[in-house]
This record gives sequence, C-alpha cells and structure tokens, in this order.
Amino acid sequence: MKIQYDSEIDALSITFIDTTVTTQHLAEDIAIDYDADGHIAGIEILDAKKNFGNRQIFNKVELEQVGLSSVF
Repeated sequence: MKIQYDSEIDALSITFIDTTVTTQHLAEDIAIDYDADGHIAGIEILDAKKNFGNRQIFNKVELEQVGLSSVF
C-alpha cells in the first residue's frame, strides 16, 4: 500500500494495488479506483484539507496491524 499527499494540489491518494484501474466518482472530490476484478485498487481525495476539516490531519500517520498477511 502506498499513501501519498501532494500539498501543491491538496490531494490525498491511497493505492492498494498498482494496476490498471477504472475510476468511479463517489462525490465531487472523492474517487475510487477498481481493478479488472472489481476490487478497490485505490482512493483519491481532492481538496483533502477542506474535506477532512482539519489542516493538522496530515501531521500524524498511524499504522496498525501492518502485518495483516498472517490474518489472510
């Protein structure tokens, strides 16, 4: 998984699978990418600071249970 934030365009991108995707827009600033099998491959949020309502949200990232491969 890759999480990227571009401060120049205020866009947050979370990529679960690096593949060719089909994009579906859920709202004006939120899009979901699907792989060929219909699984979620990524999420993009434009105007991220506005949509999250908190400019400080990107100061801290927490990862929990990163070793999920043992669960599946």
